[in-house]
Amino acid sequence: MNLTNTEKVFFALLRAGLWEKEVRLDESEAIDFNDVYRLAEEQTVIGLIAAGLEHLEGADVPIDVKVEFISAVTQLESRNVTMNGFIEELLAKMYKVGIYTLLIKGQGIAQCYERPLWRSPGDVDLFLDGENYDKAKKWFGTIGQLIGEEDPDIKHILLSVDSWDVELHGTQRGDVSGRIDCVIDELQEEIFKQGRVRRWQNGSTDVLIPAPDDDVIIVFAHILHHFFHGGIGLKQVCDWCRFLWTYKDSLNHDLLENRLQKMKVMTEWHAFAAFAVDTLGMPKEAMPLYSSAKTSQRKAIKIRDYILETGNFGYNRDLSYFNKYPYFTRKIISFYRRTYDFAILFSIFPKNASSAYWDILKEGFTAVADHLFKRK
Repeated sequence: MNLTNTEKVFFALLRAGLWEKEVRLDESEAIDFNDVYRLAEEQTVIGLIAAGLEHLEGADVPIDVKVEFISAVTQLESRNVTMNGFIEELLAKMYKVGIYTLLIKGQGIAQCYERPLWRSPGDVDLFLDGENYDKAKKWFGTIGQLIGEEDPDIKHILLSVDSWDVELHGTQRGDVSGRIDCVIDELQEEIFKQGRVRRWQNGSTDVLIPAPDDDVIIVFAHILHHFFHGGIGLKQVCDWCRFLWTYKDSLNHDLLENRLQKMKVMTEWHAFAAFAVDTLGMPKEAMPLYSSAKTSQRKAIKIRDYILETGNFGYNRDLSYFNKYPYFTRKIISFYRRTYDFAILFSIFPKNASSAYWDILKEGFTAVADHLFKRK
């Protein structure tokens, strides 16, 4: 699919903001900057587009659009500062009561950006081993409110604490394939047994984050999980790019390749690497295991189109049917949509798309069976 002029402008500004480089736009066609803002919202990269506008040369941006971006960035900065303060206090308390936890994704990855406070924040994700996961469940029961139910299979709990969403992760399994989960489980055991961490000095708290050689697998597995289960946004891929750029001189490429081979996701890595280099402007020399194969480049275009279609975590998906129709009608609609997505994903990564789709079907059939059983 060919990009529209708005999409071309959007990606040009995204590259400029992501790498802090000057940019000139092709003004042979009229530029709808309001539409660019809409895309930035869909992909949760308003801060990066705003940074790109600061590097823009030779184009006039309407004053109302400038004001909109300035307002959005001001809110981002304020929320990030407040969230960092919350994390500082929360983890200090957890360490004090003897709960050993690592911060993953989110604010830890934000430190890889030139402007960490301009990254759109999400939840606070905490990674814990078995004993500490159980301790954290009890401790958070006294200070937080459970949102939904715990998923015991992947040891996941979503809580609300002082108006912030906090996720407890006892594993980093992603329901894509057993091979991926096996490597993730091995990696988790090594992280916690050997204490392989890096540190982010957040105010007065020394926040622990998985070491780069381990975190690179966690970050990429997270991308694949959401890519195969509802869609990811450009923010997650930009996070991956900035992480790889930050640790380009220290990552163990042999270890990375060995783990990706064991997970059987080298095809996925090559395709996302081509997308990062060709579309997002990632310097080729900083991308580990980059392949210039034409197949990877073709897959990269399909990845780009799918991300634009779905938006960040399915932002563009119309979910209004959940409130319109009865249970079984909703399930039929969900089945149709999952199958539609599977057809696209199968054309890019057939093996892992099939594995993920089968897991989705099993979950759906189990949910229907449980619903019928409860009705009886």
